[in-house]
Amino acid sequence: MDQLAALLPSGMEPWVAVLLVIASAFTSALTAAFGIGGGIAMLALMGLFVPVTSVIPVHGAVQLGSNSGRAWHQRANVRLDVAKPFIVGSVAGAVVGVFLVVQLPDWLLKLLLGGFILLLTWVKIPGIDRLTTVGLSIASAGLALLSMLVGATGPLIAVLLARFFENDRKALIATSAVAMTTQHLLKIVVFGIAGFAFREWLPLIAAMILSGFVGTVYGTALLERMPEATFRKWFRIGITLLALDLLRRGLIGLQPQI
Repeated sequence: MDQLAALLPSGMEPWVAVLLVIASAFTSALTAAFGIGGGIAMLALMGLFVPVTSVIPVHGAVQLGSNSGRAWHQRANVRLDVAKPFIVGSVAGAVVGVFLVVQLPDWLLKLLLGGFILLLTWVKIPGIDRLTTVGLSIASAGLALLSMLVGATGPLIAVLLARFFENDRKALIATSAVAMTTQHLLKIVVFGIAGFAFREWLPLIAAMILSGFVGTVYGTALLERMPEATFRKWFRIGITLLALDLLRRGLIGLQPQI
């Protein structure tokens, strides 16, 4: 036990590390099967045990491993014609993020994110079904910047990309994995430039990435067996529940301000 503790960040109990590693497998399986949920679930759990100043960069590193593993495992279904403009826009957004420090209250970010997800999911916005690759690049630039502030923008990315894959769940999840891999990688670069010390977290991050890949393999197998109509139903339900939870947490954070 002492040897395990020596590999962990200062102050973290071994049982917490084991819990996070196990949770990484389950949350990765969730995202691999349904395209959503795993990132936010992991962020919420890490928020209970990881110092607030470390949550977003460490979560980003874990999600980088989880999403890159899913992108590789599901690479046959990746749509590069959609992924490429998303990557270009994300790079532009990350460059802006290096120089632009936006200090917005956490409760406000959660309310904005939750509300926008519900809007995209349930309201038919004129023209969004004709979103071009140029529009996708612009949207991804904003998402890259937002990701550095709130940590988990996966549901918003999934809803946005779903406009391009109305009847292809496999392409949606695989291409979303590439999109989120890009944004988490850029996030790590930005936090590294800002001086965050990733070194002390590396053993835990590596273990969570490894267990996450195991979950990805299981979740992908579930996806293969799932009918398209079933996937679409649970995708929309899951997105809605996550958005409502973001709104709930945003309202809780707003109360002390009132």
